[in-house]
Amino acid sequence: MGGWRRWLLVAGVVAAWAATQGAECFAAECAETPASTPWWLWPLVLFFFCLMLGVIAVLAGVGGGVLYVPLVSGFFPFHLDFVRGAGLLVALAGALAAGPGLLRRNLASLRLALPVAVIASSCAILGAFVGLALPTNVVQICLGGTIVFIAILLLASKNVERPQVGAQDPIGMALGMSGAYQEYTGELVEWKTHRTLPGLFLFIIIGVMAGMFGLGAGWANVPVLNLLMGVPLKIAVGTSKFLLSITDTSAAWVYLNQGCVIPLMAIPSIVGLMLGSFVGVRILAIAKPKMIRYLVIGVLLFAGLRSLWKGLGL
Repeated sequence: MGGWRRWLLVAGVVAAWAATQGAECFAAECAETPASTPWWLWPLVLFFFCLMLGVIAVLAGVGGGVLYVPLVSGFFPFHLDFVRGAGLLVALAGALAAGPGLLRRNLASLRLALPVAVIASSCAILGAFVGLALPTNVVQICLGGTIVFIAILLLASKNVERPQVGAQDPIGMALGMSGAYQEYTGELVEWKTHRTLPGLFLFIIIGVMAGMFGLGAGWANVPVLNLLMGVPLKIAVGTSKFLLSITDTSAAWVYLNQGCVIPLMAIPSIVGLMLGSFVGVRILAIAKPKMIRYLVIGVLLFAGLRSLWKGLGL
């Protein structure tokens, strides 16, 4: 099946899944808008907004979820719980579409992903319950602080193509966290992990944050796998994308069960971001991703500060 057909199939599945929830919640969220505003205006605006967001996410090399939640919660009249639920489905749709291809090309490692996924997905469920239990203003403040931290992390982190790993640590060896992949030149690259225990500990925090804020976790998965545990960049990126399909599913079920996924938000968001990703891939050949990356970091800083501002009621 072609790549675009797989994306459309995933969009249909996720949209049907989201459509089990009531659209009357969407109308309640937009009740503060003028009565003359038609009901379809906000979904249409959200679609085009996410279309641009999908283009920018590809050019900047970040996941759509990490841009979606702070920007939509900051500039649209939707409750934060609904934005987080839609954000998880946005990240999940991209992960489900990419996962099978990454596994077939040996760019995502099951041996590496499964132990991490058990920890991260369990903690994502906990994070989702915590996020829904806390007052909205507290979550908004925490979200703002997290987004500012992500922007600083993106600015400071320098990924390494092939980290140098000496002897593999006993935990990584016991879990079988090693493998090999073939470069386009035909070279067989073998890899293994080190510092596995602190890496697994960090995935507890990453899982909680992913579920609590609905951001996905690609922004944190790749630096931990690549810089801390010594996984080659290609394997770190591929495994991170595959991990999202497990971690985000766990947290998304909590939001679905609590009625925090509205089809009139989720469907235009998913379709817009996916179509934007196709456009972004084509623009990538002629664009300057470095400049786009700095632009996105600036946008994240602005969105994070705006979330802090809203949470503090200023």
